[in-house]
Amino acid sequence: MQPLQGRIALVAGATRGAGRAIAVELGRAGAAVYVTGRTTRERPSPMNRPETIEETAELVTAAGGQGIPVRVDHTNADEVQALIERIRREQDGRLDVLVNDVWGGDPLHAWGESFWEASLENGLLMQRQAVHSHIITAYYVAPLMIARGSGLIVEVTDGVGYHYRGHLFYSMAKIGVSHLAQAMAADLKPHGVAALAVTPGFLRSEAMLEHFGVTEANWRDAAAKDVHFLQSETPYFVARAIACLAADPNVMEKSGQLLSSWGLSDEYPFEDIDGRRPHWGKYAEEQGF
Repeated sequence: MQPLQGRIALVAGATRGAGRAIAVELGRAGAAVYVTGRTTRERPSPMNRPETIEETAELVTAAGGQGIPVRVDHTNADEVQALIERIRREQDGRLDVLVNDVWGGDPLHAWGESFWEASLENGLLMQRQAVHSHIITAYYVAPLMIARGSGLIVEVTDGVGYHYRGHLFYSMAKIGVSHLAQAMAADLKPHGVAALAVTPGFLRSEAMLEHFGVTEANWRDAAAKDVHFLQSETPYFVARAIACLAADPNVMEKSGQLLSSWGLSDEYPFEDIDGRRPHWGKYAEEQGF
């Protein structure tokens, strides 16, 4: 069954990591997915990584959906507005799901540095890339959903709640999009549109695998460097959580909430692609994090 058959989704920041997996899982559920990011086969982004939006779109289509790659810099309001106008034209004004997953902040900070020691330029750029881009995209998407009286906006964040995340600029970015979800939920509630935030646990992304010098085939070997990595999850775990939310007819009841992949796995019947159901919340509580 494809519960999202006929639905239209936009995953902003779908080149790699959680964004790529979310696009694929929405496609697996039957959606047509606009896959956006800055890296194409002909034009790499400053991240200088090999993954491209074309590859993601092909994975979406192979999974059973329709992948539509569009190069967009989501910090550029004109580019975002043009994207939404294209979706309006091509989909007869319909857009059911927006997932804001634009990030690009990994090269912009170093763990352990105090905010006055960090690069102010990089810290402000992180807010531009990881928060302002989400606001810009939601700003242009909301009217489409309001006009139909339905829709779901998902903010992908890191962590549940408003605790300090170990770096001031990083914390500001992640807490910023969590509050963005809650603020949008309040404004959108009268219009039947839901907004919420979802966090993965310890994410086993392409970049994280490279950081530990392992692959998905031997990822457990990374425990020699960090035993907590044994509790990690692939990007598809949070992706399946979001696909379940998108297919839930009662998702408005969760609007404004800050949710987690592990918490949603307690409610919906999904597991990671390796058959596991990692629960970072329980583990973190046991460890006293």
